[in-house]
Amino acid sequence: MDRQTIKLMAIGLVTGTVNGLFGSGGGTLVVPALVFLIGIEDYKAHATAISIILPLSVISAFIYLKGRAIPLNMGIIIVAGGVIGSFIGAKFLKKIPNNILRKVFGSVIVFTALRMIFR
Repeated sequence: MDRQTIKLMAIGLVTGTVNGLFGSGGGTLVVPALVFLIGIEDYKAHATAISIILPLSVISAFIYLKGRAIPLNMGIIIVAGGVIGSFIGAKFLKKIPNNILRKVFGSVIVFTALRMIFR
């Protein structure tokens, strides 16, 4: 196995574990890891993160459903809005300049972290 494959597997392992524990990880971990460790473009990193969220979430959701931890009535409503939002976000991704995309993404992560720490 080459060095890049090992890095990608490690990124996947950490992301899957964090996703299972916290319900997050696809974007917050994969995007910076792909950009700074692998060296791919921000747009491709964001698109790749989106593509891996489905399989990670399906596995986690199955386990949570089995344990009756998901309020399905709320989940279905959120999915409806999420489908619309995903379509809009995917259409606009390439139109946002790279430097703005990076700043907005980083700001959202920092803001969320601060809210969770000081809440």
